[in-house]
Amino acid sequence: MSVNRDKPGRWKDDIAASVDMYNEWFVEFAPAAYRRTRQKTTIDVEAMLQATSNLARVDVPLLRAQPAVLPALRMSTCPPLAVDRLVGLTGVSSNLVGKMEAGRLPPRMSTEDIGRSLQRIAQTLTKMFDPDIFVWLNRTKSPSKRELYRAATVVADRLCGAVANPIVRNAQEKRQLDAIGNWLEKRGYVRFDGQGLFDEMQPGSYAFHMNVPAIHGEGGRTVNLSVDAVVMPKSGPKSRLPLLLEAKSAGDYANPNKRRKEEAMKNSQLRSTYGKKVRFVLFLGGYFDSGYLGYEAAENIDWVWEHRIDDLSKFGL
Repeated sequence: MSVNRDKPGRWKDDIAASVDMYNEWFVEFAPAAYRRTRQKTTIDVEAMLQATSNLARVDVPLLRAQPAVLPALRMSTCPPLAVDRLVGLTGVSSNLVGKMEAGRLPPRMSTEDIGRSLQRIAQTLTKMFDPDIFVWLNRTKSPSKRELYRAATVVADRLCGAVANPIVRNAQEKRQLDAIGNWLEKRGYVRFDGQGLFDEMQPGSYAFHMNVPAIHGEGGRTVNLSVDAVVMPKSGPKSRLPLLLEAKSAGDYANPNKRRKEEAMKNSQLRSTYGKKVRFVLFLGGYFDSGYLGYEAAENIDWVWEHRIDDLSKFGL
């Protein structure tokens, strides 16, 4: 039985309601999520300034001991340097820079090669630090606390600007999973936090971010598909599989349409493994147009709108 995918006559109204709900949330909550991240990032940048003696000491020993300072240093230059641009300017290995961005050094790279590469990175960054932000660089007087804080906030804004979309996406996911959890618990469902097979969950239980084994490709290789929410209905036959929910939230129409094949592929893998009895349902909030909905409907994927969450009951919950 279909709940929403076979009712195109109401898609237009649902799209409008979903966009309105997303925009209201964004105005109220997204800036708060950004501010929290910005505050933490400002503290991290202040720690970087302290470690580098306020950018007076950016050298190989520092970068070797604290590779995680690289993102803040990249955002301290004029202009700020993207990862690829830093690699191009210095001629160092993109693998080295990628590992430093994650807070470590490549384990298989020789000490000598790392040292030479870190030297080039340090020299390039030092030449490019922004004197309009770090106003003390061209003077003998030490920076004041106010100057340090102001500089740290500017760099933090740059860092947060580079990761603004992930910040919002993480806040969106938390909102959606909280909505699902609250809806289920009001109806007597209990969250399952332990490890186990998804098809052995007890009736009336649910879990977030559970791995579901599925066959991948013609070779029959088994992979684990991470599913956002897995819910075992309270009633039904013992052989019944839980409902698999994929939380999707978007702040524009372009990205969902670029990635719509991902849901279809996941659904195809699940059906190849468990047959047509598997129920893979999208939980949608935000910008999803009729092109996206039509594509998913053609792939036999149904959905529940976040603004009409009670439709979950129509899937046997």
